[in-house]
Amino acid sequence: MGIWSRRKKIQVLENEIKSYQMYIKPLEELVKEIRARQHEFDNHMNAVLNMHYTIDNYEGLVEAQSKYIKEMYSEDSRQLITLLKISDKILAGFLYSKIRAAKPFIKVDVEVKSLDIISSVSEHGLIEIIGTLVDNAFEACTEELCEVKISLDSIGDKLVFEISNNTKGLTLDEVSHFFDKGYSTKESKSSGSFRTEHGVGLYNARNIAIKYGGALTVSLDEKDDVQIIVFRVEI
Repeated sequence: MGIWSRRKKIQVLENEIKSYQMYIKPLEELVKEIRARQHEFDNHMNAVLNMHYTIDNYEGLVEAQSKYIKEMYSEDSRQLITLLKISDKILAGFLYSKIRAAKPFIKVDVEVKSLDIISSVSEHGLIEIIGTLVDNAFEACTEELCEVKISLDSIGDKLVFEISNNTKGLTLDEVSHFFDKGYSTKESKSSGSFRTEHGVGLYNARNIAIKYGGALTVSLDEKDDVQIIVFRVEI
């Protein structure tokens, strides 16, 4: 092995260590939050179980318990618990940190279709790809167009990651240039649009995916007069 190859290998290992150090703390915070919510959950269950002392009719008791449980077991709680269960703990910590740092008006829906996340790409490369997509989706959000959907799956020996957000005013010509080096829509769009990160984010992300035998694609759909931009990574 030559000097250059050894240096390259060392660089890859250093990047992996940095990724681990950077996102293991958010993962620990996620675990702490789940544990705290478990304590709250126990208190809530006691409240539900003791409602019969203050409500003396069956219909009223069922209605009160159902309402309380729906308020207690929020979608946000389910998503946090699901993230904690995926096999790639670095990715779990990373996504948790991104969701927690998002602007308050952004609504994030996370769907985990497979808990076993398998990929041939390095952790550093995976974080770079997914980080670019998540950052771009969040940056494109406005208070009017604020829905972001994230999907995690594993098919065969590849990770399948999808992220979509609502947008407006995009043309198919613009979308066709998203992966061009130096291309950016930041100058021409002021709100509700998709933005590439300084014109190199998506270009680099796609190159990493291709390098590891994967693919990064984009599609533009429309529903109820709202455009939906969808990025899909298979790697």
